[in-house]
Amino acid sequence: MRNMYLFKVVLIGDGGVGKTALRKKFMGEGFSGAYIMTIGADFAIKSIKLSDDAQIKFQIWDLAGQPHFKAVREAFYKGTSGVLLVYDVMRRNTFKNTVFWMEELIKNVGRIPVVLIGNKIDLRPMADAPPDPRRSWVSNEEGQILKRYLEERFDVPIVFIETSAKTGENVDLAFQELAYLLLQTVKNIKTI
Repeated sequence: MRNMYLFKVVLIGDGGVGKTALRKKFMGEGFSGAYIMTIGADFAIKSIKLSDDAQIKFQIWDLAGQPHFKAVREAFYKGTSGVLLVYDVMRRNTFKNTVFWMEELIKNVGRIPVVLIGNKIDLRPMADAPPDPRRSWVSNEEGQILKRYLEERFDVPIVFIETSAKTGENVDLAFQELAYLLLQTVKNIKTI
């Protein structure tokens, strides 16, 4: 008999980092290069099969990233089991703001599993040079360093992955990695 689990997960990060595009790509919807701001939150449901004995149903909440939606976001965190924290590899300020997002997460939910996503890798220059904070884009190595820093500072399990919502690269993998993290932490699991 297959075990079925229901997890509420949220996509968080600054506005324009590609949260909605990632959700839509994961749902099998097409990519749109046009930016349309999420108002408050958006919602979707998708099931994935991890193995012959585990099926995961995600309630996916895509939270608006603009500062003026902070009060609205707080209500949508309730009951969250896992998080996809997204930054744009071409906008260093969104990378730096991940600390703010982790603080908001801890304040509203506590310590839960996180997948840290560096999105829009299709736009990054091919040569992945060593870290340089003066450069506008963020390297894979810098993402790895950030992952370790956030894990240590906030004492939460974090997986780091880079994605492209445009090409679909690693999008499904990001959600699968979150599912594996969630299965390891059974305290928030609801069996259905």
